[in-house]
Amino acid sequence: MSEEEQGFVVRDKRGRSAPEEPATSTPEPPKEPESPAAAASSDSLPPTPPLTFSSFVFSLGTSSLMLMGESLDPQQPSPPVNLPQAKEIIDILSMLEEKTKGNLSSEEASVIGDMLYTLRMKYVSATSGVSLSS
Repeated sequence: MSEEEQGFVVRDKRGRSAPEEPATSTPEPPKEPESPAAAASSDSLPPTPPLTFSSFVFSLGTSSLMLMGESLDPQQPSPPVNLPQAKEIIDILSMLEEKTKGNLSSEEASVIGDMLYTLRMKYVSATSGVSLSS
């Protein structure tokens, strides 16, 4: 190796009891991402909000609405209707409301109550063939 080429020094400190002082003349190599897949996914996806009870209820409610044929994006075709599965999600939310009664904040209780009302009305409309205007 010529004098013009300066590399970095690798020192293996495993198994030594006394810590060595770091060399001040050796530059540290730049840190690389843990994996290319992790870096790509963290750069391309927007940050997700923290998971809360309300976001959980909204997630289940949105799933139920989609199973009842509600389209979230008007430019996309309506998803296939699966009323038994939509009813199952409504029943899960109903059970969740009953089991958490007295343990929710007023906002959380309002969110689950409003979601259940909306889903039940939409389900009744879907099963009876009557269209509700939103």
